[in-house]
Amino acid sequence: MATVICTPRLREVGPATARSYPGDNLLELLDALAVDYPRLRGYLLDDQGRLRRHVAIFVGGQMVPRDQALTWPVSAGDEVYLMQALSGG
Repeated sequence: MATVICTPRLREVGPATARSYPGDNLLELLDALAVDYPRLRGYLLDDQGRLRRHVAIFVGGQMVPRDQALTWPVSAGDEVYLMQALSGG
C-alpha cells in the first residue's frame, strides 16, 4: 500500500495524518481514499473524473504529469503527496 499525505488545506477534507491505501495506480488509490474521505474526491477531480487543473500530485518525490496522473502506477512503500497548486501573483 502507498502512503497518502495531504497538504494542510486538503486535510480539512482528507486525512490529517499520513495513511496507507491500496491501489495499483493513482485512480485506484484515490477511489480507496474516497471511501473514508468522500469530499476529497471533489477537490481533486472535476465532474468528468479528470484531475483538476490546480491539483499537483507527487509520487516518490516526482511530480506526476497531469495527463498521466490517474493511470500513474503506485507501489507499496510509495509516498503520495496531494496538494492544491497555487497560481497567480
